[in-house]
Amino acid sequence: MRIYFSGISGTGIGPLAEFAQDAGFEVFGSDLQRGAISDELGSRQIDVFYGNQDGSFLQKKYAEGGIDWLVYTSALPKNHPELSLAKELGIKCSKRDEFLAEVIRQKNLKMIAVAGTHGKTTTTSIIIWAMLQLGVPISYLVGSTLGWAKSGIYDVNSEYFIYEADEYDKNFLAYHPYIAALTVVDYDHPDIYPTQEDYNAAFAQFESQSEYVVKNTTLDERINLVGELRRKDANIALEVLRRVTDFDDEKIIEAINRFPGVGRRFEKIANGAYSDYGHHPEEIKATVNMARELKQRDGYNGIAVVYQPHQNTRQHEIRHLYKDAFLGIDRLYWLPTYLTRENPDLDILPPAELINELENPSIAEAAELNDELAIKIKDLLEQKYLVVLITAGPADTWFRNILQ
Repeated sequence: MRIYFSGISGTGIGPLAEFAQDAGFEVFGSDLQRGAISDELGSRQIDVFYGNQDGSFLQKKYAEGGIDWLVYTSALPKNHPELSLAKELGIKCSKRDEFLAEVIRQKNLKMIAVAGTHGKTTTTSIIIWAMLQLGVPISYLVGSTLGWAKSGIYDVNSEYFIYEADEYDKNFLAYHPYIAALTVVDYDHPDIYPTQEDYNAAFAQFESQSEYVVKNTTLDERINLVGELRRKDANIALEVLRRVTDFDDEKIIEAINRFPGVGRRFEKIANGAYSDYGHHPEEIKATVNMARELKQRDGYNGIAVVYQPHQNTRQHEIRHLYKDAFLGIDRLYWLPTYLTRENPDLDILPPAELINELENPSIAEAAELNDELAIKIKDLLEQKYLVVLITAGPADTWFRNILQ
């Protein structure tokens, strides 16, 4: 089968394209610009067009030998030129969940699906890391770059498929996992789930569709990763690994404790500088907790956070949860909200208004991604501050560039 992926270089679709190629499909696709998975796609010699997705590249690939399925990112509007053309040509179109469910069925894989508002990328990655370290053949998809492995792999010898199951757009409800591993669940994605009850109901349905459910239990004190939330994530991974491998706890925990981390989840960018994907107050608290542990362990003189919120729609829903999210840090630079999939009827909340609701507003100031902020960050690093960027948006690229 020939599969076209629209939005192929992002962390949602890119790993799926890699997985599909390993599974024997002919893979190609397009994106507006290079994304986090672009280098991996290039190393696999996957044909990707970057630029205006006006349908010309799709038409070209269709003329070369047809297209059996177009898989598109949830961010694609319904009137997108590629999606419209594919429908005109009679090409089957779907989001990633329907395509992935079909591949899992074809390959007869047992799904281990990790879901939750926070921690699912880290938990998924710890399971993947440990199973690879233990020599267990696995197939997997994770919504991030890993550094130590590809983001998506199909192994013909694998029994299990490990997956980061995203609740956005109700994607995770397309699956019936062998094991559902549930991390922390807090209300999120108000554009999809109007109320907390709707959100909780989706997770309850996901549990009911799963053969086994694993949740956090008493923390195993033998797990010594930095950060309380990361240790909780590792504990869930431990429970999963106990179910699907024959190794004793000593071997499993030894592998877990060597976990090197994952891209954009408290990822070390340079000495004293870290980047984290957090975009919810509970995730921020967990990241701050990790920073405080690291400050104490390594003797940093202070902690500075650069924060770029994600989605104005989300800010209206969670603004009251910020009040104690940044307690324990010394400086906070609050950037304008990264706007995506917005409700045009909502006023855009400025940084100053959100800062005023903090319990410790005196540490914070509104900032922009500019030379002035870059100079402040470099100066803080010279003063042996721990500087942490927290963003699900483009500030990550800017941060990496100024530290090169």
